[in-house]
Amino acid sequence: MNSLDLHRLGRLGFGGAGIGNLYRAIPDGEALATVLAAWDTGVRYFDTAPHYGLGLSEQRLGAVLRDKPRDEFVISTKVGRLLEPNPAGGRDSEGFDVPATTRRVWDFSEAGIRRSIEESLERLGLSRVDIVYLHDPDVHDLQAGITQGLPVLEKLRSEGLVSAIGVGTNSAEAALECIEAADLDLVMLAGRYTLLEQPDVPLLERCSQRRTGVVSVGAYNSGLLARSDVSENAHYNYAPASPEVLARARRLAAVCRDFGVELPTAALQFPLRHPAVVNVTAGATSPEQVASNVARMEEPVPEELWAALEGLGSD
Repeated sequence: MNSLDLHRLGRLGFGGAGIGNLYRAIPDGEALATVLAAWDTGVRYFDTAPHYGLGLSEQRLGAVLRDKPRDEFVISTKVGRLLEPNPAGGRDSEGFDVPATTRRVWDFSEAGIRRSIEESLERLGLSRVDIVYLHDPDVHDLQAGITQGLPVLEKLRSEGLVSAIGVGTNSAEAALECIEAADLDLVMLAGRYTLLEQPDVPLLERCSQRRTGVVSVGAYNSGLLARSDVSENAHYNYAPASPEVLARARRLAAVCRDFGVELPTAALQFPLRHPAVVNVTAGATSPEQVASNVARMEEPVPEELWAALEGLGSD
């Protein structure tokens, strides 16, 4: 069973994809300053993955955290993709601006998962991680993830190698299948329950029943809700937003404006309205973005705004 107090995650976590050079390269100094800014503002939950920048995110995160008191922070990484040498070289083709010195290889086996954790610890420079998520099983093979990967995570938790286990996915339906099949402590859900997307999500109700915590990521919907004024070239679900989605986001922004609240503030806080959601984790690529996320999470939002916004993201 889980030996991690989920309250230790706090309301706001730091997502490590950005410091893995997601979409654009950022200098080492800027990346390390960003992690340090998160620490200095009180963030104590940090999430990363081998997938993020072919290990670069783990390396940069560890460069800061290995000098911090180990019992004062919670760190998660992910398994399911191993990094193998890539003689072909070139540049990464999966959204990260890094040299493709390695390539990702799917592996949900016990040997693969144990090796993945060992290699993550080497890159992080840490002796343990607190949480391990099975990463994107629906992208590769959901049934293999359920029948092979999740039992391995349960075994590793029972051995005390990790304190908590979960699944990280963009699909609420896939996450629901996973929590029905295994005793998971956490689900990391990217999007699917945001200010822009307010559907009836059976996953969240089931997580409440099973006492499985939900870590919400993608609260800004690929940047669409990250600014008070929604731009024409905004992205949604990692692609250019359609005119219909842009119009919906602008309606949300207008209602927020009526209550004196900026759209990104409401977007960041919205997932925590559901009792199953224990944390919202947001990425950042600069100390200024970290400071903005922290300030937005702490800003008071009138209850009347939530009532006015209810349902606007669902049509």
